Order: sequence, then structure tokens, then C-alpha cells
Amino acid sequence: MIRNVKLSDAERIAEIYNYYIENTAVTFDENPVAEEKIRQKIEDIRAKNYPFIVYEENEQLIGYAYINTWRPHSAYNITLETTIYLDMQHAGKGLGTKLYEALIEKSRERNIHSLIAVISLPNDCSRKLHENFGFQLIGNFKETGIKFNKLIDVEFWQKFL
Repeated sequence: MIRNVKLSDAERIAEIYNYYIENTAVTFDENPVAEEKIRQKIEDIRAKNYPFIVYEENEQLIGYAYINTWRPHSAYNITLETTIYLDMQHAGKGLGTKLYEALIEKSRERNIHSLIAVISLPNDCSRKLHENFGFQLIGNFKETGIKFNKLIDVEFWQKFL
């Protein structure tokens, strides 16, 4: 079931995200996030009236997705950045597709002009997800970040709604 996020989801969202922080380069965050930081993010996104949704199965939250500010200048308010994370034990089951489909629909309802996805490489699963939804590769920034003592390329993908 897909539903809007609740503040009470913050602890589980932090658990899911912290796996990626500690084990992957898909996020450049380096230190685990606390539940309170996620609660603040939920409140900030809600205050902007942007969608923040979760996928729940058997009363367990197993994934989340949201859109948020891409750049701070008001001229960019028509273009927002997407975020999606799944519990790794549930990856590859099509749940990311369901979440993204709902996120894109909610973005259309808010008259968002375009969505930006930022993908650190390698991440073939994320690339495939975005291609399947009609995102186009806009650019590849070589050796943009560093994590686990390795230089990481970052791609920008865009979808017009």
C-alpha cells in the first residue's frame, strides 16, 4: 500500500537510509542520520506541500519517495529533485516502480514542470528505473564526489511532466 508519510515513520526511514549511507555510494552522506533529522525533513517537505510517500506491506514500511527543492532560487520552483529508497531486502520486486509511479502522478497534480534525478555511479538499477519512466540522461559529472576513498561520477536525469 502506498500512503502519505507520517512523522511516526521517521525511525524506519532512517533505518532504510542508514543502510545506504553505511554500505553504498548512492548517497554522499557519510554518517548515519538520526530519527529527528528525518522528522525535520518530513516536516520541511510537508510545509512546501510536496509529496512524501511510503510503501507499506504487512504493516511494515519498506520504501519511501519524495520530491524536494532542486536548487534554492525561486526560479527553480518548477523543477524538483526526486528521491527514492527501498529496504534492500525488498529490492527487485517492482516496489520502486510502484512508488515512483505514484510520486510522478502526485508531482503532475502539483503542476511541477520537470523532475531531476541525481544518480551516483555505478547504479544500474536506478538508471533502469529512470529510463523506464522516460527520464533522459542530461549530463555526467566525472569524479564529482568521494566516498569510501573512491572518486564517484554523478549523473543528472530529467523528466518533463
